[in-house]
Amino acid sequence: MTINEFIKQTLKEDISRGDLFGKIDRDITYQTAKIVSNESGMLSGILYIKELCKMKNIELKIYKNDGDLIAKNDTLMMLSSETNILLECERSILNILQHSSGITTNTNKISNLLKETGITLLDTRKTRPLLRSIEKYSTQIGGAVNHRMGLDDCLMLKDTHLATIKNLSIFIKQARLKIPWTSKIEVECNTLTQAKEAMECGVDIIMCDNMDIIEIKKVTSYRDINFKHILIEASGNITQNNIRDYVSCGINAISTGSLTHQAVWLDFSMKIIKE
Repeated sequence: MTINEFIKQTLKEDISRGDLFGKIDRDITYQTAKIVSNESGMLSGILYIKELCKMKNIELKIYKNDGDLIAKNDTLMMLSSETNILLECERSILNILQHSSGITTNTNKISNLLKETGITLLDTRKTRPLLRSIEKYSTQIGGAVNHRMGLDDCLMLKDTHLATIKNLSIFIKQARLKIPWTSKIEVECNTLTQAKEAMECGVDIIMCDNMDIIEIKKVTSYRDINFKHILIEASGNITQNNIRDYVSCGINAISTGSLTHQAVWLDFSMKIIKE
């Protein structure tokens, strides 16, 4: 979904057939407001707000950008428009900023734990329906690298897929002939035995799923000796509390759904500036 399409659907969801407040006459027909942060964190969602303001002809003055650290009482932006337009867009603007910034702030905290380790932090497809683009944008701003955006950009074989495959080696050979030449093949493995088989079948990435530290080290050691080109990703119940335990495993990346589903919205408010 493009940013433009996302904004259109977001506004349609809230405004629907029209804001009832806008049907009543009032004296003030043009208004300026500011968005204020009520807590500290890392800002995200400005890219989307720019598109919304462009669409609704709202004059926008930005004081903080995506990726900026913010503190309580910081003014993030100023908005000027016809009163009705400004008020009917208030909740959509805040929802976008709060949701996106919450994910970015959470991701940044976890990303900082991997600084200078050489390990890449990856997000997952554990995103809310229809919100994948903005949620993955938010993790990226926070310091993560996007994993798959969908089923079409990498062939990943999870346990449910493997249960339908009789011969992995033959399947991989057939897959190489049918998927794009630039697409990688990743296999989810729960044991060293599974990982060895997948490597020998010619995959590009091994996901060590819910393996303990000792088992992961065995996988990376086998990789280092026999298949140095293969990337190793650790995943499964990895959170801010235990992610440092995986630093010495010899892995290339860590993926965790907690970047999105454990994120808490930041608290922002819109304040009308009275003349």
